[in-house]
Amino acid sequence: MAVPSDPVSFPITLRHEHRLIFTRDVFAPDNGVLAEVLVPREPGESVRAIVFHDAGLAAAFPNLAERVVRWFAAQGGRVQLAADPVSVPGGEAVKNDFSQVERIWAAVNAAGLCRHSYVIAVGGGAVLDLVGFAAATAHRGIPLVRLPTTSLSQGDGGVGVKNGVNFFGKKNWIGAFSVPHAVVNDLAFLEGLPLRARRAGLIEAVKVALIRDAAFFEFIAARVGALARCEREPFEAVIRESARQHMEHIATAGDPFERGSARPLDFGHWAAHKLEQMSGFRVSHGEAVAVGMAIDLIYARRIGLLPEREAERILGVITGLGFELFAPVREIRGPSGRQDMIDGLEEFREHLGGRLSIPMIRAPGVRLELHEIDGAVVKAAFDELRTRYG
Repeated sequence: MAVPSDPVSFPITLRHEHRLIFTRDVFAPDNGVLAEVLVPREPGESVRAIVFHDAGLAAAFPNLAERVVRWFAAQGGRVQLAADPVSVPGGEAVKNDFSQVERIWAAVNAAGLCRHSYVIAVGGGAVLDLVGFAAATAHRGIPLVRLPTTSLSQGDGGVGVKNGVNFFGKKNWIGAFSVPHAVVNDLAFLEGLPLRARRAGLIEAVKVALIRDAAFFEFIAARVGALARCEREPFEAVIRESARQHMEHIATAGDPFERGSARPLDFGHWAAHKLEQMSGFRVSHGEAVAVGMAIDLIYARRIGLLPEREAERILGVITGLGFELFAPVREIRGPSGRQDMIDGLEEFREHLGGRLSIPMIRAPGVRLELHEIDGAVVKAAFDELRTRYG
């Protein structure tokens, strides 16, 4: 048989189903949402799963682990808990500790899970990132079910297809793309959050509205007071729509695994990621994104991209929702602040894959990408932020 001398290539097409379900009180024994998600690979087989839950939930939901155990016991053996629920420290700082990944791997290994089993992650964005990375790399990928418990993770991060941990002092330097088997948003978890934490997810709703949907932005702008108070009906409506908008963009925009350089969903995030890092992750992601978006809005106004009236209106919505636009910067360690923040542009370029691509807006719902950024204008925007909001 002749050995072919020409290059050989075959297309590989993968189909992923990205599913999002909203419910309330997911671990009530009679709630069947999770049971419908944990499907066996073969009819008649039982399903084995392990649950990792955010330790930060203990104050608001002290019996969470017991409720998980009772829920599995009520399923009549069709869905089996492979080990006791495992508590994982919450907060962005946990992603700096790679031993936590090894701890999750060890629990998965001890439980004897295989690629037909499920890993269930219950928690905020950091726990979902951490557990998601461990699940994506154990056995080259165990199906992951996410149960986000914060407004940020329910409206944005939890419905994404990325996971990762921090390394070399850089956010999400190690990670993987992996479409979760399902995302189940239990709105009851949000009711246990303090007001500041509940508000946090609203900034990502503003972000996705600004880059995708002017009507959604106007919906938010018309309800600023009620949303700042996290009144249940408008608050849950915004979180639902934010989740849908983020998921729709990921699924339909043509680049779910970010092969290109454009990152529309990262509007305001180049500065936000640097601010989180420089504060030792004492500044929350939502607070950092509010600052990052403000810098970019002022930058866009200064270069004539965004009309002043529109920029001021958007900044008014952000502050009206309860976000401070300079106080988080005071958490930066060290004296250099402004220049170190600007250095975040280079780190963002590396993260993108070579070419700088910063999402900006001309108006709500009208987005474009900038491939060059004037550092002097960024410094001026930062100084204006300090003067106006410091």
